[in-house]
Amino acid sequence: MNQSDFHIRLAEPRDLESLVTYNVALASETEGRQLERSLLQSGVESVLADASKGFYVVMEHRPSGQTIGQVLITFEWSDWRNAVFWWLQSVYVHKDWRRQGVFKQLYDYVLREGKRQGNVAGIRLYVEQDNAVAQGVYAHVGLAAAPYKVFETDFILPPKP
Repeated sequence: MNQSDFHIRLAEPRDLESLVTYNVALASETEGRQLERSLLQSGVESVLADASKGFYVVMEHRPSGQTIGQVLITFEWSDWRNAVFWWLQSVYVHKDWRRQGVFKQLYDYVLREGKRQGNVAGIRLYVEQDNAVAQGVYAHVGLAAAPYKVFETDFILPPKP
């Protein structure tokens, strides 16, 4: 990959369609879920309009103008650390660009930004327990399995099929 052909930046309203499309694909590929597109679009628009909810980071291929990868950052306050954790969510790399270092570059960007800001305690993510490919990718960039399990009550989405 010629680095000058790629640009990592914060997502903007013009990225709405690709963010929604990639989130639909992500849910289908990783969890077998069919998301309701209008609800998802409203959710993405909310993040783009309100930085207190989080922010998307995208990687674009300059020659084509195509967004080829994305990650959403949301926040969790840690009273133990008096700082926030950045949660990686909605991680997606276009299928034509997988296994070429796109996620690593996105992750490295987020890591640098988190350290630069000074009030970020660390980076966290959750991954489907059966998604061995993603777990391998995350381990490869230096993320380690945490000693926690996630429990939830979801008021919006039904249990996955």
